[in-house]
Amino acid sequence: MQLTPRYLVDNKTIIIANEAGLITEYRPVYQRHIKLYKGIDNVLQFKVLNHDQKPVLLTSYTPKIVVFDQNKLMVIEHDCTVTDDGSTNTRGNCKVTITENDLLNLNTQFLSYNIYLVDIDMEKVLTYTDTNFASDGIMHLQDTAFPGPAKTGEVTAFTEENEIWYSETLDAQPGINGNEALHTAAIYTDTYVGDVVVQGTLENQITGTTNWFDITTVSLAGTETEPSVANFNGVFSYLRFAANSSPADKITKILVRN
Repeated sequence: MQLTPRYLVDNKTIIIANEAGLITEYRPVYQRHIKLYKGIDNVLQFKVLNHDQKPVLLTSYTPKIVVFDQNKLMVIEHDCTVTDDGSTNTRGNCKVTITENDLLNLNTQFLSYNIYLVDIDMEKVLTYTDTNFASDGIMHLQDTAFPGPAKTGEVTAFTEENEIWYSETLDAQPGINGNEALHTAAIYTDTYVGDVVVQGTLENQITGTTNWFDITTVSLAGTETEPSVANFNGVFSYLRFAANSSPADKITKILVRN
């Protein structure tokens, strides 16, 4: 039996607020890179110190965090929750949750962030990474802990053959699916009347002689105001859609998630 330790620890970073006074020493603080992980909420804790390395009482402040991408565009902005209750143990402490949804549309990259304090008069106090007044901290956004779902496939083009309109083909990604693989297709239509048949194949290449078989059929009356959904199970090499009525200007698109 192999025993592997894992650590459940607070992700705490020390920062400096120059409220008053002269710099008395040099001490790098949040120069370490904070690691963020896509697919889960990330709780970050910060401890605010003054120029003498003493915790700053935060009960009269609202700490805020802003995060910028590589193009210097702000992608996240949150108020931090003050956990400073005035006691010695908690003085200067605050935390913020970078949610799963905050990171959903961001690619893996290095982000920069700043933290500032807003007092009761709405004055802003910038905090620093060290006593040399550097302000930018660095976050590394990673997607290795909780890889997201595969990219949604999309078809919009159909080709007619013997009064049946066939869509372009989509890779059904058999390599990532087990025997009970679930697929979801969303059909976006505008007054389309007819059937849309989901077809699959087990062949490794698409040619003019590829054998296709029907998987499920979606019947549409032309009155639909929402996308029509088809869920089906199975491991296929490729998927396509067959319409028995012209889809021109009536089937806007079909999205598929394997």
